[in-house]
Order: sequence, then structure tokens, then C-alpha cells
Amino acid sequence: MNLNYAIFRSEPIYTTNDLAQIGSHNKREKKAYNYNPDIKLELSKDNIELVPLADKYVKGFYNLTKDYKKEHDERMKTEREDRKRTFKQMLDKSQNVVADELLFTATNEFFKDMTRDDIKDWADTCMEFVYEDLGYTKEQVLHATVHLDEKTPHIHCVVVPLVKKLDKRTNSERYTISKKQYIKDKIHLSELQDKYHERLTSKGYDLERGIKDSDRKHIKIKDYKKINRKLEENLNVRNNRLDKAINEFDEKMKTTKNIPFNKNQVIVNKDTFDTMEKIVKESKKVIEFQPKIYEVFQEINCYATGYKTLENDNKKYKREIDNLQFENEILTSKNAQLKEQISNILKTIKDFLKKILSRGMEYIKDYAEDVVKKFYDNKDFKMLDVKDVAKGTPREDSLFEYANVPDKYKTIKESLYEEDYYNDYDNEYDDYEEKSKDDDMSMSL
Repeated sequence: MNLNYAIFRSEPIYTTNDLAQIGSHNKREKKAYNYNPDIKLELSKDNIELVPLADKYVKGFYNLTKDYKKEHDERMKTEREDRKRTFKQMLDKSQNVVADELLFTATNEFFKDMTRDDIKDWADTCMEFVYEDLGYTKEQVLHATVHLDEKTPHIHCVVVPLVKKLDKRTNSERYTISKKQYIKDKIHLSELQDKYHERLTSKGYDLERGIKDSDRKHIKIKDYKKINRKLEENLNVRNNRLDKAINEFDEKMKTTKNIPFNKNQVIVNKDTFDTMEKIVKESKKVIEFQPKIYEVFQEINCYATGYKTLENDNKKYKREIDNLQFENEILTSKNAQLKEQISNILKTIKDFLKKILSRGMEYIKDYAEDVVKKFYDNKDFKMLDVKDVAKGTPREDSLFEYANVPDKYKTIKESLYEEDYYNDYDNEYDDYEEKSKDDDMSMSL
């Protein structure tokens, strides 16, 4: 036996811009709906207008609140210049809502054999709840419509909780918009959902009360699927960019020539360094993307857990949840592989820079040191990354000082032998370079 649930939610609207967007959705004014598979525009003509609104939402809102605006404008005439706000600025910057969207529906099976008139009767009962249980007047309802062009019929009822309250500071009544006058808190909302269920069952509708405390995020499974697809697309884009940068780096390294007389010598072109920097930046983008993937994965886990009580009666939801979990396992696996790849890449880059700082000519060391500092300034390298690169090289002191690396990490130098070796090595290379002026090998960084 499938259970059908009565569903009532309240969604606050905080700005007039948000109100305009919701109006475009509720009145089917967005061109994007031509390509939305969840909305069948050919059925939009069957949508039921419970409280019609010919105007745009914002214009309708200003008509409904014209006395409030007039009162506000009068008050601004005597307000200090630095405190003056237009009516719109005051609404959008306040902590209060500008409107509240009430959503009514039920599980899809409930509407299976209903005619349009049957659905209209159910919707009228929902509106009775708005007027008699919530306490809104018809003048406070901006717009109410039943959408029949989506999979499950549902009501969007947008109300403006405009009231007059006593202002203790001036001891006078003033207009304000206050949702708390109608829905005080979560406990009160739960009580109202009880009343909503009672009203429907008293009219003969066979519905169970919605699951208590289940209003976690109100995101539909199909929306989670969209989020999943978007995350995977973004991850693939970042992965492709990283692969491209790595391949470019590999190609450039093939053309980098070693110094003939010493296998430890490292000389690379400047564009090779630039490619290496690109790899670090792309790696950083992928690393920054990890928390978003983890957050959505956690949300879906919570969502799946919340639906466990419905598994026996709603097998379709269970299948979709299982699919979501499977998709996220794949995404998590890809994510782990990518993190390991990034870790290996960063290790290679650090080893490469360390070798240059240890074996390169002085002007090469100068450039490599600047690269390390730049990575640190851009937060591509952390303090410990700088420590790993610089430790034991001739540029250890300067780089440790630049990145504030603690003294405990410094190399204990027993003699100046290593420094003397580097100086002799540099002189030997200068003699060799003088003899090879006609060589076409690029030495620029």
C-alpha cells in the first residue's frame, strides 16, 4: 500500500529581485521553459489561477504596499541624510521578508485519478487553510496558482504579511512586513502542518501528515541529480585542463637540453617555467573544488537517510536514492584519484625546483627563487612547501626568511665545503658558456 502525504511548506522571499524571479517562474514568463523537460508548456493553459494577478509580481507588490510606501516616504523627509533610504532599499536591506511563498502539494499518486475540477476542489481547501488557519486576508495574497504542467500538481501562493504594529519608540502604529505574525517559528509551523492535515482529512481526502522535521532543504531528488551532473561536468573540465597543462609540460621538457659536461645541470626555458606555474594553478583549482563535492555528497547522504522510513511504501524513491548514492560513489572515487594525481604533480614540481636551486647557475637560481616566492605569495605553496623546496639548498636562508619557516627546520651546516663547490661550479660553467656563444641552445628563463 502506498501512502500519500499532505505537504505544506513556507519559503521566505527576502528581496524584490527574488520576488520578481519567483513571479517569472509562477507565471511561466521565462523563455528557458521552452527547453525545460520538467515543464510541459503545452499544458500551461490548464494551470488554475486561484488568485489572479495581471501585473508583474513587483508591480503587484507595490500596489499592495502603497500605504506602507507612503508612510515610509513621509518619514524619510525628516530623516538624517546619511540614513535616508528609498522604499526599495529599505525593503531589500532589512532583515525582514518582503513576501512569503506557501507551497501546497501531495505525493504524486494522490492526484492520479483526479480531474481538473477535483484538483480545483483540493486547491480551494488549501486556500481555506490560508485564510482561516494562517489568518491571511484575500488582500494580502499577491498571487495563487495551481501548476498542472509539471509531473505533480502543486500550489504556489505568494502572500505579503503586511501588518500594522505598535512602534514603542514613537508610541504609534506603523506598517511593517512580518512573517512572524503568521508563522512564529518552527514549532508553530509544525502545529500549522497538523492543522493543514486535519483540514484536508475533514474534507474526506485520504492523506497522511507529512513527515515531521523533514524540511531539511526541500531539494527534490531530480535537483540533486542536476547538482551531481553539474559537479561532474566541472570536475571533468578541471581534470581536462590539468591534463592539458601536464601534457604541455611534458612536451616542453622533451626539448630541454642538459649541459653536456655535467649530468646534474638543469637548464630550462622560461616558457617551461610558465607551464609549470600553469600546472600549479590548475591543481589549486581542483583542490579548491574538493569541499563542494564533499558538501553535496554529505547532503545526499542526509537526504537518503531521511527517506529510509518511506522505502517500504515508495520503492521508486528508493531506486532513485540508490542511483544517487552510486553516482556519488563514482564521483568520490574520481575525486580521490584526482587528489592523488595532484599530490604527485606537486611533489614533482617541488623536486624540480629543489634541483634547480641546488644545481643551477646563479641567475637560474635567482629565477627559481622568484618562482617559489611567487607561488607562496599566490598561496599556491604553503610554508611547508617552501621548506621542502628550499631546505639544504644555497637559497635556504633567504626562502626560509621569506616564508617565515621556523628555525627548527634549518639545515645544520658543518662546513662551507658545499658553498665553495657551488662557487667553483658556477665559475666552471661561465668559462664553458664563453666558449659556446654560437650555440643556438636557449639559456633564457
